[in-house]
Parts: sequence; C-alpha cells; structure tokens
Amino acid sequence: MKVRRAFRVWQRHFTVYTKLYKSSFALNFVEPILYLAAMGLGLGAFVKEIRGVPYINYIAPGIIASSSMFAAIYECTYGTFIRMTFQKTFDAILATPVNLEDLVAAELMWGATKSVIYGTTIIIVISAFGLVYSPLVVLTIPVIFISGLIFSEISVIVAAKAPGIDYFNYFYTLLMTPMFLFSGIFFPLDSMPPAVTKIAFFMPLYHMVNICRAFAYGKVTTAIGWDILWILVVAVLLAPYPFRLMRKRLVK
Repeated sequence: MKVRRAFRVWQRHFTVYTKLYKSSFALNFVEPILYLAAMGLGLGAFVKEIRGVPYINYIAPGIIASSSMFAAIYECTYGTFIRMTFQKTFDAILATPVNLEDLVAAELMWGATKSVIYGTTIIIVISAFGLVYSPLVVLTIPVIFISGLIFSEISVIVAAKAPGIDYFNYFYTLLMTPMFLFSGIFFPLDSMPPAVTKIAFFMPLYHMVNICRAFAYGKVTTAIGWDILWILVVAVLLAPYPFRLMRKRLVK
C-alpha cells in the first residue's frame, strides 16, 4: 500500500463531499441534535438528574459518540457499496495506478474522517449550549478518529459481504440499533441486568461513550485509559479483514 495513492483517493472523496455535503447534513447532524433535544428536554423534564448531572448534560457526551459512529457507518456501508456496485467508482479508480489496498485504506480513512467532522461539530454545538464541563472534551477528537476506523472497518466488512443493498437493513436493525440503545448514552447500564453490561463491553460505542463522558466532565480516571486501550487494540485486530474481504469481493 502506498500512502500517497491512498491519500489521493481520500482527497477524491473529500472533494465530492464538499460539493454534496448538504445532502448528508440532515442525517448526520440534525438527527443527533433532535435526539438531544427530544430526550434531553422532553424526558429530562421527568428525569431531572442522573448521578448528580442534569439529564441533558448526561446524554450530550453520548450524542458525540453516536453521531461520530453513524457518520462512519453510513459512509462505509451505503457509500462504499454504491461506489463499488452502482456508480462503478471502484472500477474507475482501480484502472489507475491505485491498487486495491490503497483503495480500501482510503475508504477506511475517509470513514474515520467523517466521524471526526460530525463528532467535532456536535462538540462545538453542545459546548456552545453549555452542556460540557471541561475543555478536555477536545481530547475526544483523536479518539473519535480511532473509533471511526473501527466502525469503518466493520462497515467495509459488511459492504464486502452484502449481496445487495437491502442487506444493510439487517446490519442496522440487529447490530447498530441495539448498540445505540444499550451503550450507556441514555441511562447507566448498571441499572440493567449484569448480562447487558457484559455484552456492552464488546461494543465499541460503549467505550466511546465512557471516553466522551469522562473528557466532557473533566474526570479522567484509569478506567478511561482501559477504554482507550480497548479501542486501539480492536482497531488493529480488525484492520486486515476489510482488505481480505474486499479482495475476495472484487478480484474474480
């Protein structure tokens, strides 16, 4: 893999995004803000505090994590599949000196970049509304990039195995929605049966929520170091599979 060639593909994606960003703005930005308003203000009228924190402040860091997750997931499932299957963009790119490894690396980097774009936007918005307590929240940005790589890797794996675009309905319904609901964004998981907490430990979003909440509150503990280590290790362990499965998909 040549980093320069992968960067050129990344640059192509970025150029397209700057021309079409308005079409994805509502999905990746407005939707998280609506969740924050509906749950934080609506449900927050009944649930005043959780662990001494106003409910809307409690869920705000989790919205950072979920927004960055969905940005990478949407980009590297539907986006990757459309470029690969319908638009034939992959065929055009692979007709140049760019090889398959360069192309897949660019897809992963672009998915992680989308995570950073939308995660940072949410950080700015919730900070403007006074929903974070510490400037340490900016330290979540590099972690968002790493977690974005994880979600991009998972998504490219799914895109490589998907027989058709409707297949993603299973992915979102059976994996992404439960992860969104049971990763500690809206309520502490220690209120759930112990089995739920054990399952949540294997969800990347669970660790991201912990990290975002710790930095937003300015309460960084040893436990957060383990969350960051978990994310780094999983990103490395998953890295080979998008390349292998995409090669099987594209090389006949």
